[in-house]
Amino acid sequence: MKKIKWADVRLVLMIGVMIFLYSFSTMRNEARKIVKTDVEFTGENNPFVTHETVNNLLIQNFNGSSSIRKDKLDLNSLEHTLDKNKMIEKVEVYATIDGTLKALVTQKTPIARVSNEKGSYYIDYQGEEMPLSDTYTARVPLLSGEVNEENRAGLVDVFKKIHDDDFLKKNITGVQILPTGSMMMTNRNYDYRILFGKSINVDKKFNNYKAFYQHSLRDTLVGQYKMINLKFTQQVVCTK
Repeated sequence: MKKIKWADVRLVLMIGVMIFLYSFSTMRNEARKIVKTDVEFTGENNPFVTHETVNNLLIQNFNGSSSIRKDKLDLNSLEHTLDKNKMIEKVEVYATIDGTLKALVTQKTPIARVSNEKGSYYIDYQGEEMPLSDTYTARVPLLSGEVNEENRAGLVDVFKKIHDDDFLKKNITGVQILPTGSMMMTNRNYDYRILFGKSINVDKKFNNYKAFYQHSLRDTLVGQYKMINLKFTQQVVCTK
């Protein structure tokens, strides 16, 4: 008859107790009810979507109930519902131990506002259309003219450069798409227009413009310029 190794017995008992406690705590946690919701916005804090809107979308998925068991939650369904909102880029939904249903919401980032005969809307950082908000107006350049599948990618590239550059973001106020496909821009501080051309050599053109602007601060005649031509990447042509 083999001698019982009490050390092995104690180890088995400890493992059994741990499994029991884990299962018990898991069951209790799943049986807990969601007692409140908490919405947190990440990234740029632009209130295109309000806390109330997100809360209402969450509550609608509870079929009007003020509380629901955690094990009855379909988090993927909740995320999918919120993702369908055209103001939201992505969302993460999870339940905490204390019964809070938490939603981490990242809103879309508009980089231009389109205004033409087809209507008015934003273009977001991903190049997608984004509706205007009833609660907040983004300070982004106004884009006029025809936006289509042929020029959209180039336009998005231009506006992303503007958005990501502190100087351009403050300076460029509008872009008009000409019938030729070239872009004409307006600036915040002077009356001259900027003939940017088409969406090629974008970095070089903007660097040329920033160099011109720095130089123009020392030029008392800058207020007399009517046109700043950036189409030629080797030089900036100014006309009065």
